[in-house]
Amino acid sequence: MTVHALPDALGRTFVTTLQGALEIAAPALGDLDRRAGDGDFGDNVRTAMKNLGRELEGAEPADYRGWVTAVSRAWLGVGGTSGPLLGMFFRDLAKAADDGAVPDLAALTAALAAGQAVIQKYGEAEVGDRTMVDALAPAVTALQEAGESEAGPALAAAERAAVEAARGTAELTARRGRASYVGDSAQGVMDPGACAMALVIGALRAAADGGEVDTDWIG
Repeated sequence: MTVHALPDALGRTFVTTLQGALEIAAPALGDLDRRAGDGDFGDNVRTAMKNLGRELEGAEPADYRGWVTAVSRAWLGVGGTSGPLLGMFFRDLAKAADDGAVPDLAALTAALAAGQAVIQKYGEAEVGDRTMVDALAPAVTALQEAGESEAGPALAAAERAAVEAARGTAELTARRGRASYVGDSAQGVMDPGACAMALVIGALRAAADGGEVDTDWIG
């Protein structure tokens, strides 16, 4: 069985890249939520990133698990629905590696799938409900179907699938979350949670191949 290794600095690069991407995208994510939800998602993102900054003060985490656990704690300190769900998601993502280790692609894929399962369990969302699951599920599927692909190309395929699906949420009618209260008025507006999840997958890809994350497509 081929083991597709990921960079030793995966945790640090992933988290710092994601932090930067979410800080840039927060205004656009907030605008999407004002148009199709209750308008607090942008503020929740900003709060989570401020929490993350406090988590990272002083000594940096020692390994991948420590870095991603810091993101989990940052989101668990945010109220609403998104904070706890993303906190639990990143808690499962941190479990892709033992202390001191770096996950390989198979372990990362399994952890993303576990994170999807916990979001679906506690958020009671399915694909098509216009939530972050709509971007996460196709990304997980793309990784599961990658077979013997190297980590970089596999994660790039997952990012493309997540972004395409996030864009596609503009054509869906929300059945879960605050956006479900506004019904058809959300038509034509991308789901901010799905967009944020696509940035998570993009940050993983960037950490694997040394690239950057595009946030321009969000708005």
